[in-house]
Amino acid sequence: MEHTPDKTSLDIRGIWKATRIPVVLASMCCLAPLIFVMLGLASVSFAASLADVLYGQYAWVFRLTGLVALGIAVYVYITRKVGICTIDEAVKQRNKVINIVFAALSLGVIGYAVFLYGAVELVGLIVGIW
Repeated sequence: MEHTPDKTSLDIRGIWKATRIPVVLASMCCLAPLIFVMLGLASVSFAASLADVLYGQYAWVFRLTGLVALGIAVYVYITRKVGICTIDEAVKQRNKVINIVFAALSLGVIGYAVFLYGAVELVGLIVGIW
């Protein structure tokens, strides 16, 4: 039997699902060169050079893109999954909205750190890019 959250609790699994794509988008500065190598579209030396440029000079663009995508994902989650569609409803349930935004931001930051500095870094070391 599947557990369905009540109206007052936060659906952390649903919020995590909403943050996954923004985390990947924010990590594309280092993930893209890795994908190029894995698909055979680039050599390891080209990927290392590309990663240096993307992470060194343009990391803020990827992080900003991830943050904007996170904002859109949270908006879609709140309007479609939670059912808060008007400003009046959002004001009435402001604590719930604040909790969802805080949970999504926290999960996004933790997910970004674990994914980029854990998984992508480890695979990059195995492949020999970094």
